[in-house]
Amino acid sequence: MNIDLRSDTVTKPSMGMLEAMMSAKIGDDVFEEDPTVVKLENEVASIFGKEAGLFCPSGTMTNQIGIKIQSQPGQEIICDQHSHIYLYEGGGLAFNSGLSVALLAGDRGRLTAHQVKDAIRPDHVYYPKTAVVSLENTHNRGGGSLYELQEIKAIKEVCDAAQLKLHLDGARIFNALAESPYAATEIGPLFNTISVCLSKGIGAPVGSVLVSDKSTIYQARRIRKVMGGGMRQAGFLAAACLYGIRNNVAGLKEDHRRARILGDAMSALPFVDSILPVSTNIIVSFINNNMPLETFLQHLAANGIKAVPFGPQAVRMVTHLDFDDTMLDYTLEILKKSASL
Repeated sequence: MNIDLRSDTVTKPSMGMLEAMMSAKIGDDVFEEDPTVVKLENEVASIFGKEAGLFCPSGTMTNQIGIKIQSQPGQEIICDQHSHIYLYEGGGLAFNSGLSVALLAGDRGRLTAHQVKDAIRPDHVYYPKTAVVSLENTHNRGGGSLYELQEIKAIKEVCDAAQLKLHLDGARIFNALAESPYAATEIGPLFNTISVCLSKGIGAPVGSVLVSDKSTIYQARRIRKVMGGGMRQAGFLAAACLYGIRNNVAGLKEDHRRARILGDAMSALPFVDSILPVSTNIIVSFINNNMPLETFLQHLAANGIKAVPFGPQAVRMVTHLDFDDTMLDYTLEILKKSASL
């Protein structure tokens, strides 16, 4: 059996998604004439109560564009010290926007309004001017942790009072919405820009949408072109994203259920010291020094299961729509056998 738990980006298009792609109506998106891309941009914007959207190849691009159009070189962005925009986007904050970064120690990646307020720089020539705050929901290195609505509202109040922009890295925002009492239209208006990734839990092969007001997206379209993100007959890809939004959101709770079961199994292993609380589809386990991490990963790989190191003695597993109950049962069997390693 071949089981890939390295990430929820490893999913393959289903037959329904492939059929949607092959039957897509297409045009030249740089001329804004691809009807399927336009439909996707409008639909994602509507989901979050925004005026407009911009289809891009990746969440990294939508994050970087969203931050760049709301800041100037030499200014500063506030984010968690383990945020994706800081750790995993190739130094894009410096390269693309020329920003200084104020790193905060969040609770599993989640910032508080008090932390944000304290991190805003005084207005003095010694300091970079604080311009943007970025939140990540769910938070990757926080083990799929998610924000409470009241905390987002409190952070928004701090940003408004200080005239700061608020950006959301929504790489797994649909996972957060699946486990939260709030709706997309409740959190959408709280952010100036939102990066909505569609190639993770939603299962599309490529694509993210940046949503905001019309004037901001007009600026974003120019930056996308500068970054080389202007695509032509992109409707084939947009069709996959539309299919995922319309058909795969409901399955996210099943991903989360399986993740919790995997988390319980990992917790029961004698060489696992602890795991982060499993809130959504990410399981982060910390292994004691009696079990070399590489030995454990090799044991999994030898039995057809892929996972990734997530630190010196940490391993990450991520459930997704291509991981079903049969695969879950098999993985549980292999984990039990690993107890005797």
